[in-house]
Amino acid sequence: MRTRLDNLPQTQQHFDILVAPGYVLLELASLVEVLRLANRVCPTPPFTYAYRSLKGGPISSSSEAMVQTDPVPAQPKADYLFVIGNSDPDHPDLSLGRVVSSYTFRGAKVFLLAEAASRYINEHGTGDMATHWENASFLRERGARFEAKLSIATEQGAVVTCAGMEATTDVALAVIGRHISGPAKMTVADIMLHENIRDFSSMQPFSGAKLTATGDARLDQCIKLMQANIEDPMPIHQIVESLHLSNRSLERKFKTFFGTTPNGFYREMRLAKANNLLLNTTMSVREIGLACGFPNGFSSVYKSFFGVTPFVVRREKRAAIQR
Repeated sequence: MRTRLDNLPQTQQHFDILVAPGYVLLELASLVEVLRLANRVCPTPPFTYAYRSLKGGPISSSSEAMVQTDPVPAQPKADYLFVIGNSDPDHPDLSLGRVVSSYTFRGAKVFLLAEAASRYINEHGTGDMATHWENASFLRERGARFEAKLSIATEQGAVVTCAGMEATTDVALAVIGRHISGPAKMTVADIMLHENIRDFSSMQPFSGAKLTATGDARLDQCIKLMQANIEDPMPIHQIVESLHLSNRSLERKFKTFFGTTPNGFYREMRLAKANNLLLNTTMSVREIGLACGFPNGFSSVYKSFFGVTPFVVRREKRAAIQR
């Protein structure tokens, strides 16, 4: 899905994904799958991405998976740069000070994962940057100028340093959450079976920190109630009674975390499930509407959100399969 940036709609965000030889496939897949699924569940695809390396050409991962890359452009136009490291923080392709400056100078946000983060910390860092705990130990043994943080990510201006590995999914979800709605982000996490979305300040797992999906236990409980009652939606007043909250308090929580109302979040959550069923099952449109809590008017509600009717989506999918 490599797209020319000159033709991008203004609403789309473009990611350059820079891989070094021997890159960690888990980290690449965690980022790309979040972007791909977000494009699937949103009314219009909000993200594009391109694979990059310093010189271009095929680049092999540590597990021998190959990805074809284009060279890093002299004048990058991406909104985000993600650098996927390898198992060798001394690898020359991870010395990326000039590349990072080239992207940040043009307004991009740069995310450095694991070994890429530790190399940057060693060469250009400050005392508030994160990397994987193994790399933090490596830096410590080498007498680095700074003690790396053990949160899953730290953000300093335009540069974000990250732990990498499975925490890449959390970082990617946080990034897409800046451009899509809360329910859409939660749907991506649900499809990935990623139960607890950690924020940047969450400690890496060995710290024993208690994890929640939102950082707010009551809000987590509310979302679980909604997820458990898709076919027969609970009235919001019943939800707040079961949580021992006021309507006003719950509305504030949803406004703070998701920028929407509880009802708006609930409706979009049900529509996201409906879209998934429409694309991936043979259920009829009426059956899908009933399964997602829309006994009447499902097609019009679906069209008002996704811009097309469910019948058109189903017809286009069948046509694509037959090609």
